[in-house]
Amino acid sequence: MTVPMEYRHASRDFDAFMTDLRDHAMLQTTHQTYTMLQAVLYAFRRRLDIKQAIAFAAVLPPVLRAIFVSDWDVDVPPVPFGSEAEMMAEVRALRHNHNLSTDWAIRDVAVVLWRHVDPAAFERVLSDLPEGAREFWRIGET
Repeated sequence: MTVPMEYRHASRDFDAFMTDLRDHAMLQTTHQTYTMLQAVLYAFRRRLDIKQAIAFAAVLPPVLRAIFVSDWDVDVPPVPFGSEAEMMAEVRALRHNHNLSTDWAIRDVAVVLWRHVDPAAFERVLSDLPEGAREFWRIGET
């Protein structure tokens, strides 16, 4: 079997995603963008059990999938979805001295993520996740 194209093009696709997110969020560098992306993915992951998180990760592009599961303490139980303000506080807390996340980081990541996933597969997985998951990735005003 040949190497699947999603793996052969993983770096190229990740670079395109990061550039898209950097530009959408009006950040200066992809380093700033990475911290924001990682913080948003981790804030979402905290609300899923292992089975749910693996199902969600399966619809992400390979490098985003790797970031989503990296440094995960699977012994920590999930927490409920909170208000957008509460979850944004979590986003800003990751490497807080070096975190330049936008005020709308969750929405910024959501808008760009929808552009880089299979929308039907993403919608399907969200429908099987806890209440609040679909709202977390809702595309709205940014």
